[in-house]
Amino acid sequence: MSETGNRLRKLLESPNFDPQNYVKQLSQQSDGDRDLQEHRQKIQNLADETAQNLKKNVYKNYRQFIETAKEISYLESEMYQLSHILTEQKSIMESITQALLSTDKDETSKEMQAAFPKETEELKQRTLTSLLEKVEGGKNIMDTPGRHLVYNGDLVEFDVDNMSPIQKVHAFLMNDCLLIATWLPNRRGTVKYKYNALYDLESFAVVNVKDNPPMKDMFKILMFPDSRIFQAENSKIKKEWLEILDETKKNKVSKDRHKKEEEVPTSPVRAEVSTNPFDMDDDEPVDAEENVDLSLEWIQELPEDLDVCIAQRDFEGAVDLLDKLNEYLRDQPITPKVKDLRSRVDERVRQLTEVLVFELSPDRSLRGGPKATRRAVSQLIRLGQSTKACELFLKNRAAAVQTAIRQLRIEGATLLYIHKLCNIFFTSLLETAKEFEMDFAGNTGCYSAFVVWSRSAMRMFVDAFSKQVFDSKESLSTAAECVKVAKEHCQQLTEIGLDLTFTLQSLLVKDIKAALHSYKDIIIEATKHRNSEEMWRRMNLMTPEALAKLKDEMRSCGISFEQYTGDDCWVNLSYTIVAFTKQMMSFLEEGLKLYFPELHMVLLESLREIILVAVQHVDYSLRCEQDPEKKSFIMLNATFLHDTVLPVVERRFEEGVGKPAKQLQDLRKSTRPVRINPESTTSVV
Repeated sequence: MSETGNRLRKLLESPNFDPQNYVKQLSQQSDGDRDLQEHRQKIQNLADETAQNLKKNVYKNYRQFIETAKEISYLESEMYQLSHILTEQKSIMESITQALLSTDKDETSKEMQAAFPKETEELKQRTLTSLLEKVEGGKNIMDTPGRHLVYNGDLVEFDVDNMSPIQKVHAFLMNDCLLIATWLPNRRGTVKYKYNALYDLESFAVVNVKDNPPMKDMFKILMFPDSRIFQAENSKIKKEWLEILDETKKNKVSKDRHKKEEEVPTSPVRAEVSTNPFDMDDDEPVDAEENVDLSLEWIQELPEDLDVCIAQRDFEGAVDLLDKLNEYLRDQPITPKVKDLRSRVDERVRQLTEVLVFELSPDRSLRGGPKATRRAVSQLIRLGQSTKACELFLKNRAAAVQTAIRQLRIEGATLLYIHKLCNIFFTSLLETAKEFEMDFAGNTGCYSAFVVWSRSAMRMFVDAFSKQVFDSKESLSTAAECVKVAKEHCQQLTEIGLDLTFTLQSLLVKDIKAALHSYKDIIIEATKHRNSEEMWRRMNLMTPEALAKLKDEMRSCGISFEQYTGDDCWVNLSYTIVAFTKQMMSFLEEGLKLYFPELHMVLLESLREIILVAVQHVDYSLRCEQDPEKKSFIMLNATFLHDTVLPVVERRFEEGVGKPAKQLQDLRKSTRPVRINPESTTSVV
């Protein structure tokens, strides 16, 4: 920007800028209309430049805005898990504080429980049993010893997305779990409800939902990665549910902690000395149990650390912790404490696996190519889930390839579309193969799955290819060029050791056979039509340019044509024979572009049928024609076919295929023309 423009910008950007004074001063300083117009143009240029800069600033981080919005939606479910963790931590801290400050209260409650243990327990269990008899499919819930009812009541479940009522449910809160049962529309006897779901108290968190009329008296239960919303009858019942749920979860945490503390032996018992040498083996596990030290700080905090890593999407950190634990327990005996730790860790492993599986699901964004899946795949492999990782990776890439093909717009010429289609498909296949080789380098057993997937992907490509090339009835030359393009792109895969050429050919063979037969029939019909109008006259091209063009066409087909051209623009051959020669040579060239071994006999028989139509017509004309001059001209055309055209067809077929065409050689020998007497009716032997 010029110095004048900078001064103008600073003036307009100053906080004390007064538009009226500025215009007044400008009018006084201007010499005339021209100065005002120039100044107006400067301001307009400055306005355009400012608008352009604003537009650039808006679009500069446009992609980051989109990605941020997506990440916010992804983080919503993770915040649910984090809320659950914080709630659990809060419960633990409150239970510890309560245990330290209310020792006397605990002792009193123990005395009361000792005084009336059976009556209280039996009463609670009897109440739960009578209620569960009304639930269809809830008989097995009482199989857990010590389980009793804490609270129950009717609720209405709402849809999480659109906040519309779904169904009426009855919730049973027990001392270790929460049962959700739906109301039966057609009641049978005492059965009122049907079993819907059972949640362990440690597996969910309870969150209060702020009232937003008409949506009120609601609370949410979070089970990562899902959630459910329920509405109580009124605010009082909602408050009771929240308080009792919180209190029950705290009691369960406190009870589990006391149970673990009681499992620790208070004093060692002196073992009797035995003289039996075989008793030594029985004592060794006891010593081994004492040697398993699970009191290390990182082991005690391992389950919580795994929850934090999963919530923060730190998949590598979670797997590192699991590897560290496995390494520590590798040579340790399996004691009850180890089993308990393993069970808690296995639950986190299951959650981590579910999150990684979701990362690889086709429902997620397919942008980023195969590299976007590397993180989740590598962690699943480290977790020992290489088969599942392979399956999900290939499903993800199949969905990505299918989406890319579906989004490809069909516009312009068919050959242009095929170029785009091949570029998209084979590039994606090549990138997928390289990423697969990198991710599964140490899992050679998965390579067979990739080969099978490649064949299925090739089938998807051929479906789109055939629909555009063969179903739309394109010309044989266009089809040949399209197949040639596909073959060339398929050859690119050989650089990574993957050759799918045979698969491509086997999938295309049916459509190519149909195209060859169809074009053969078109040539035969056109030849028969020209034969019906044949007058056996020399061909006059009228202009030297047309004659030169015909010579070039014949020369490009490999046919020596000079000896059959006369003075001026005459050709010593009939129009029918020349047109037939051009059509047959074009069919041969296009057929060789489409050729592969499975099509050998199809192409050979098609050429033989086409040649027979022309040869039989020449033979019939020689037999029927009585005029000696015309008979001599027909013989000249027959000689051209036998001595010039057919050898070129045989030689070109052998060059393109790699082996001689015996059927064409036999056909040429069987139709050899001879010098004839004009009065004779014999023309071909």
